[in-house]
Amino acid sequence: MVSSTDRPTLVLVGHGMVGQRLLEELAVRDALAGPDSTDGPGGADGPDAAGDGRRWRVVILAEEERRAYDRVHLSSLFTGTTPEDLNLADPDFLERHDITLRLGDPATAIDAATRTVTTRRGAAWHYDALVLATGSYAFVPPVPGRDAPGCFVYRTVEDVRAIQEAARGARTAAVIGGGLLGLEAVGALRSLGLETSVVEAAPRLMPGQVDRGGSDVLAHTVEAMGVHVHTDAAITEVWTGADGRVRGLSLSDGGSVQADLIVFSVGVRPRDELARTAGLDVADRGGIVIDAQCRTSVPEIYALGECARAADGNVYGLVAPGYRMAEVLADTLTGAENGFTGADTSTKLKLLGADVASFGDPFAPDAGGSVLWADSGSGVYKKLVLGPDGKLMGGILVGDADAYGTLRPLVGAQLPGPASSFLLPADGSGPVDTTAVLPDDAVICSCNGVTKKALREAVRGGAHDLAAVKKCTGAGTQCGGCVGAVTSIMEAQLAAEGIEAGPGGLCPDFTQTRRELYEIIRVTGIDSFTRLAKEYGVPGPDGKPPHGCAVCRPTVASLLATLGPELGLHHILDGEQAALQDTNDLFLANLQKDGTYSVVPRLPAGEISPEHLIVLGEIAREFGLYTKLTGGQRIDLFGATVDQLPDIWRRLVDAGLESGHAYGKSLRTAKSCAGSRWCRFGQRDSVGMAVELELRYRGLRSPHKLKLAASGCIRECAEAQSKDVGVIATAKGWNLYVGGNGGTKPRHADLLAQDLSDTELIRTIDRFLMFYIRTAERLERTAAWLERIDGGIDHIRNVVLHDSLGLAEELESQMQRHVDAYRDEWRAVLEDPAKLRRFTSTYPAPAGPAAPGHVQVRTHDGDWRSVCLLDELEPGRGIPVRVGDEPDPIALFRSPDGELFAVSDTDPVSRADVISRGIYGAVDGTPVVTSPMYKQRFDLRTGACLDDESQRLDVRGVRVL
Repeated sequence: MVSSTDRPTLVLVGHGMVGQRLLEELAVRDALAGPDSTDGPGGADGPDAAGDGRRWRVVILAEEERRAYDRVHLSSLFTGTTPEDLNLADPDFLERHDITLRLGDPATAIDAATRTVTTRRGAAWHYDALVLATGSYAFVPPVPGRDAPGCFVYRTVEDVRAIQEAARGARTAAVIGGGLLGLEAVGALRSLGLETSVVEAAPRLMPGQVDRGGSDVLAHTVEAMGVHVHTDAAITEVWTGADGRVRGLSLSDGGSVQADLIVFSVGVRPRDELARTAGLDVADRGGIVIDAQCRTSVPEIYALGECARAADGNVYGLVAPGYRMAEVLADTLTGAENGFTGADTSTKLKLLGADVASFGDPFAPDAGGSVLWADSGSGVYKKLVLGPDGKLMGGILVGDADAYGTLRPLVGAQLPGPASSFLLPADGSGPVDTTAVLPDDAVICSCNGVTKKALREAVRGGAHDLAAVKKCTGAGTQCGGCVGAVTSIMEAQLAAEGIEAGPGGLCPDFTQTRRELYEIIRVTGIDSFTRLAKEYGVPGPDGKPPHGCAVCRPTVASLLATLGPELGLHHILDGEQAALQDTNDLFLANLQKDGTYSVVPRLPAGEISPEHLIVLGEIAREFGLYTKLTGGQRIDLFGATVDQLPDIWRRLVDAGLESGHAYGKSLRTAKSCAGSRWCRFGQRDSVGMAVELELRYRGLRSPHKLKLAASGCIRECAEAQSKDVGVIATAKGWNLYVGGNGGTKPRHADLLAQDLSDTELIRTIDRFLMFYIRTAERLERTAAWLERIDGGIDHIRNVVLHDSLGLAEELESQMQRHVDAYRDEWRAVLEDPAKLRRFTSTYPAPAGPAAPGHVQVRTHDGDWRSVCLLDELEPGRGIPVRVGDEPDPIALFRSPDGELFAVSDTDPVSRADVISRGIYGAVDGTPVVTSPMYKQRFDLRTGACLDDESQRLDVRGVRVL
């Protein structure tokens, strides 16, 4: 079909990442047509190739049956990401710009004389400009057996699906190629539970990025994860079994590798065959020859990305140079001057859990010397190469790449300090911040071409936190390697502008504080961690919203619980909320050092009937529980196992008792003395007041635990002045004290108000508690909050008593909504079979033979055993399972992206089986679980402890049928 429109037509052959970026760059320049555009030759609404104001009508001819998607993160498909998650081309974008997209209909011929492109389906498209963005194909060495069933390449979504299907019946796998893509493939196959080998013909892994020393450290790290590494050995043959399927391969060094599945990842070659047959100049070693403006040898035909050989003679296989070409070509097509004469090929990524980065020319002759630091025991290798004039030529960072963001922009410049200080500072203060000496035109984010000047202007324009800077500039949203430098520049600019940086963010996943997140949730009505992370979280190295950590996940869980009445949320274990909870809130009980839990029913003001005493005694005797009176006038039952908790609580609830919330950051108790009911000195009914306070504020989630007390006279037997909220009876009413604290940092409470009536007292406490909950930070007791907040007790008095901020009515209404919405958490669990299912010591294995949907874990003997159903695994949460007859349980985790992990359930310090009850999270893109016992963080892929190298968890293979 030949275009008849009078608008100039741009035909784009190929719809990959670079082709889509070209369209976005044209859209930014207002150079794309829309459905209502009528501009013809000489129109004047936007630029065109001649710069005379026309907008391009675009036709895309794509070989694949799907729109442009993110190939950089293709491996995430192995861990639960869907193809739709990787989409780059929003259908609204295509529709808004009237773009014709022909999927599965690639161009097969070009007639330059008539400016026509013919497709596989026989359609003919006229073009005014033709852009070839055909990408590359995976090279497979010509060895016998390479086409056997079980051999794959790793380039497309369909490739991934084929590998996943083949892995269902496989135990072993081999990756041919130990470069960037090869090691990514190794990680993907390991995530499928396969015993994996990697074969590299060069003498070292990642030969294009790291030297021998760095490769040795990387190889040691990879081997420690159970991967078999073969270097200096090329594949010579693929051998098959009687069924014709792959069974292994032979190596040039005489060795062999058993493999049921082989992935070839030995490099790519430009897709230049269409250009070659059309008579365009193609380089001898492949690649469509282009000039600095991305023009080919034929007028009005352009090329960019992996199919092109740039003006500097190189073919670039990274996305950042392709994006840079897209910018240049967009300028060329709109009459602006620009040129592509080369690109920065620096890279930083995480391979198999190890940070690897190279920048500049890491193999440049070190006439000026090189600085090296290595620690093979911790898997760290760092090297800087200096030129004869002392300028930085390049570098290699393995295991610790924190300095990458500041070192990469300094390539070609003098270092602002001793080179050694960038690798191992003598004072232990960390890498030197070099961003202050960088010129404004220094490119900080090479993926998106963001300069230091652009970052500074973003801050001047109102982007005052990292999330805002990322959103404004795009810096740090691709590989994430520049985030450290971006942060330094942002903070320096804030200081230069005289803008005080806000308090540190909650954690690396959120630049906002707890107080700020509270307001965001309250104002926007966000009712899930997933949505909050998507809209306000700091994107991870993969550009996706953060998974969270042991800090932000339970903090957000608490905020959602506090604001539950406003958000329509009912229980902390409903839906996604359950996966956010710390172990105490998850099981509604307090974890003890042996992995058992304590049970604490609510006894308001310490009152208890003989009948309830008998019930507690019978339960303690029947379940073998240790009993103790607490300092808060309650009875604590110790030693209950997870599976006993529902039976114990069913007995308690049937007897009329309810949860005491001893497990939560919430109201614990309202302690009291005997008061005027019994004491001859009592001036008021302190017991009745304490009961009223405890029943009113029960279940109220707060930044930290809350303790209340009521004393019936000034003798203060209830110790009210050491509590967060304490009341003391007087002849005229009640004196209200706030901000008291016992523990390691005792603090005497401040007098907030005197001689209050019962009604005035309740109203004042309502306001005080809600204002504290709104404005305190994570784990900040009222004592510390009062000392931190500007104006201290005087400010609080003005807000609470004199309504200086106009919040009084709102604070009172919010507290009343909490009171009205309260429901005993344990009663709700007992009435919900879905919630009850999590209270088990180990999940039962599925009955019958292995079937689709079964999750299998590899035994010590190398066999696979079904341990649970995939549907039983909540994203972001773990469960305990048993593998066959093995005595020790396994903790099974499912990430929010769907990736599965299997590690020992036994905490290395306490020896209690509790790891499955820990909080899932991510640290710099590494999936981790935080032990609920002593908060150690463990890498779920390697089992290594991030906080103590002497600790480690056993890691098992895991897969889904």
